[in-house]
Parts: sequence; structure tokens; C-alpha cells
Amino acid sequence: MRIPIIDLSGQYRSLRTELEAAVREVLDSGTYILGPQVKRLEAALAQRCGCRFAAGVNSGTDALEMALRACGVGPGDEVIVPAMTFMSTALAVTGVGARPVIADIESASYGLDAEDAARRVTKRTKALLPVHLYGQACDLDGLSRLAKRRGLQVIEDCAQAVGATHNGRVVGSIGAAGCFSFYPTKNLGAAGDGGAVVTNDAGFAKRLRLLRNYGTEDKLTYVCYGRNSRLDELQAAILLVKLRHLDRWIEARRERAGWYRELFTQAGVEEVRLPRELPGRRHVYHLYVVSVPRRDAVLKGLRARGIQAMVHYPQPLHMGSIYEDQPSRGSLPVAEQAAREVLSLPVYPGLPWEAVSEVVQAVKTLLGQGRRRSRVAVAGAKS
Repeated sequence: MRIPIIDLSGQYRSLRTELEAAVREVLDSGTYILGPQVKRLEAALAQRCGCRFAAGVNSGTDALEMALRACGVGPGDEVIVPAMTFMSTALAVTGVGARPVIADIESASYGLDAEDAARRVTKRTKALLPVHLYGQACDLDGLSRLAKRRGLQVIEDCAQAVGATHNGRVVGSIGAAGCFSFYPTKNLGAAGDGGAVVTNDAGFAKRLRLLRNYGTEDKLTYVCYGRNSRLDELQAAILLVKLRHLDRWIEARRERAGWYRELFTQAGVEEVRLPRELPGRRHVYHLYVVSVPRRDAVLKGLRARGIQAMVHYPQPLHMGSIYEDQPSRGSLPVAEQAAREVLSLPVYPGLPWEAVSEVVQAVKTLLGQGRRRSRVAVAGAKS
């Protein structure tokens, strides 16, 4: 693609000296598992999130599953999740033996709708698992009130939102735990899989560290059923390098989101609904997601022009997945409409102005072509 949705090789080239020095330091040390790099990253991540503790694990999915286990969620329990998210959110619930209950989303933030979630709470509900989708915090105020009223835990899925804030607080610090993914395409991405959980609860943090390491602290005494889910030293060293640049990258993403808003406005493309930064929330634009009519045709046209647009996500969890026993088609209208219309456009810190302009003009052209075809089809039907 001439205009990729993200440029990881370019990011590596810009950090080559720092990254290769960090990797050499780990290799020279001979310490590759749960060593000083992981401890340094955990401390830095906890501080950045305004939390007392962090535990590195081997993926964002495991971060969610470990957090659920540490909260005591298990067989027979229910956890409410949003319909619009990556499958791992629900799979983590299934992984602990609980049942994910799928609820609708808000149209403004694409996050879990507190009112719809409240309608789905039962005596078996143990937790809410909201997702800060695309880089903006969801309605944590409404969800926190619901959790307090019904005695539920809130576990934040922050996989796409490292650095985002909600009323001045960093996401991940508001619920019982915050779960992060370091998948390579994330704003803070490793050179492979990785994840972490942050929390302010000392007991919770201790359980997390046991669960990720076979249920033991010393390989002699095993106090719970754990497994191997450890973030390794090489990935931690790479993430520590990138963490130093994260604020600059976030500001660059926000700048490019501003370019898109400016250029779409200048182009007069009224059919495109742009992402809106909600009051009290700081969007970090992991993805720049617009809503467009005739989305699939626009997507095809952009790719034909060498523009790597994508769809996150083409189906809500209750449709076309292993969770089809959930609400029926048509019962979660906001998520279903979003799945038909959302389109992720290229956004990354080094994306040039000229590329953003080309993307905007291509979208405008493709929507115009679609309107003309529709008018021709209508005229033909009348004749």
C-alpha cells in the first residue's frame, strides 16, 4: 500500500539505535524472564497510570483473563461486555469459565452503554468489562455508578487507549484493574505479544503475580492454580524505549486527527461522521475511525488506490461469531449500525499532511461516485 494504516518499519528505523542497545543489554545480562527490565516497565507503567502496582503478562488477552481471575470471576458468573470490540474481550471471560453477556454501545464513544448494561445485570453478574475503543474512554461515570449500585467490579479494557484520560484520570486507574495490550500495532507496541495489568489494590496485585507464574513466588510453594503468562525481558526493554516517546507519538496522532477534521470540513464531505472527542476525555487515536454510508464500496475503492483502510469491526460479537446464542440480530441497533458503517483510515505519528489530504479526497470522490450510481439506479427503476 502506498499509504499504510500504520508504519512499524518506519518507527523502528527512527529508534534503531535505542532499540538495538536495549536488546543488547538484555542479551548480555543473561536474564531473560522476570528480571530488572520487567520490574522497571511495571513501575513506569503504574506511575504513568496513577496506580500503585502493575504486572506484565504475555498478551492483552491474558491481561484481561488474569484480571478476571484475580477478581474472583469464574464458572457460573456473568460479565457484561460491549458488542463492539475485538473478540479477545469476550474470550477472556469464556477463558475463566464465566459467561460474557453482550450489551449495546453508545454511538458517540462506541463504548459500553451503561443503560443497556444495567438492563442485563442479573444475580449472576460479577463484573463489567468496558472497552475504551479506538483510543477514547467510554462512559466510566455511568458504568461506575452502575457497578456501585449493583455491587459489581469494573475491569477496564485499555488495549487501544494507553494514555487516554477521563475527567483528568488516566484510563486503567478508575476500575478495579486496567488491562493493556502491547501488540505491535498498539500506540505502545512490543516486537511481539505482551500485556500488563495495573491496579491500586495490593492484594489484587499479589494474586496477579501468582497467577502469571504458575501460582508460585519461589517455585517451591504453590498457592493457587496459575500458569505461564509472563512478559519477557526483551519485550520489556523494547517497551521501555518506546515509552519514552509515547507522549510525543500521542500528540502527533492527535495532530493528524485535527488534519482529518480540517480537510474533511474544507472538502464539504457531509456524509462522513468524524470521531468526536467527548467532554472531559482525551482521545489518543489508536485508530481514526469514521462512519460512512456504502462503507464496503468505499473501502474497496480506497484499497484500489493504494490506501490501506480497514474495518474495526465488521461484525458485533452477537452476530457471526461463537456467541450467537446472545441477543438476536436487530436487538443491539447501535452496535449493528456501527459495524455496517465504521471505517478506519490511516493514522500514525509520521503520516504526512499530503497523505491525509489524499485520503480525504479519495473518500470524497468515492462517495460522490456512489451517489451518482444511486441516482442512476433510481432513475432506471422509475423508467
